Amino acid sequence: MSIVKIDKITKVFPGGVRALDELSLTINDGEFFALLGPSGCGKTTLLRTLGGLESPTNGVIEIDGKDVTWLKPGARNIAMVFQDYALYPHMNVLENISYPLRVRKFSKEEINRRVSQATKALSIEDLLERKPSQISGGQQQRVAVARAMACTPNLYLFDEPLSNLDARLRLEARTFLKQLQRELGVTTILVTHDQSEALALADRMAVMDKGRIMQVGSPAEFFHKPANVFVACFIGSTPMNLIDGVIEGDKVLIGKRTFNIPEKIKNKVSDGQKIVYGVRPEYVQVSKEDGHGSASGKVKVMENLGTHYLVTIDCDGTLFRGTAPDGSEPKSNSQINLRAEEGRVLIYDKQSGDLIQ
Repeated sequence: MSIVKIDKITKVFPGGVRALDELSLTINDGEFFALLGPSGCGKTTLLRTLGGLESPTNGVIEIDGKDVTWLKPGARNIAMVFQDYALYPHMNVLENISYPLRVRKFSKEEINRRVSQATKALSIEDLLERKPSQISGGQQQRVAVARAMACTPNLYLFDEPLSNLDARLRLEARTFLKQLQRELGVTTILVTHDQSEALALADRMAVMDKGRIMQVGSPAEFFHKPANVFVACFIGSTPMNLIDGVIEGDKVLIGKRTFNIPEKIKNKVSDGQKIVYGVRPEYVQVSKEDGHGSASGKVKVMENLGTHYLVTIDCDGTLFRGTAPDGSEPKSNSQINLRAEEGRVLIYDKQSGDLIQ
């Protein structure tokens, strides 16, 4: 198990592309940590730098108190599982799993012990004689993890290991990875662009953008309290309501309607200040009340999400989203009111984009 400390890591590629920009981060011993962000944000570059596949331009990486910044990948005692699993097509499953151990000159007895332990743990002991082309995507994923397990590393690095699986297999593999990491207790870093994957798997996570970390915290913190407008836009299976407004006295004025300011920040905003009013659609319901505190408009879009509907209304030219339970959803083009739970409302400063708290 390992504590990973990243101190002001910068990576500049030829041509001046700054993939990592003085990034600092600490990942705790035995933690399942997810790196999340849009394509090109630097998350895979960070993972490859941790693994020794990329060299940083500046900064320091420590694993368990040891400076590994310039060590070769084989000297770091880490294991990586890639998006395409990187299995050797000409080798069978047994040979794929044992290959890294043979390279490191483990004894035949030790190789057999480790391979047996890993394959039994992952229920693939019946596949040892098959080639990668003869097994399913889910089985290939388990072989790649077994190869990483057999090396008994101090740190696992996963680079979008589930992205090639279909929807059902991804859910099964997600549960399997979480359970496996709990049993092994090895510090694990997962890179993914799939926020539901990160929210489900991670103890903590970081959202990146343009080589920088925008927020670090638990999945619950990301969902309930995004630190800035970027994270608020990025996290959530349904788009968060983020609507421009202005402070007017002790209210928020949006278009022609007024909404309450959360009590705890009333003394942190000023009259005339431009803000962004944020609330997740999950915390906005259809209401019979019209007037102050509610958005009123015509239903523009209805999206069936199974147990509930996502309802989008046009409120004086502004789109506002809420939810309605399956079976009591409004009709398209009907006039309805949507009211947010006041304790769930977030206010962001328009200029900085940061949460006011």
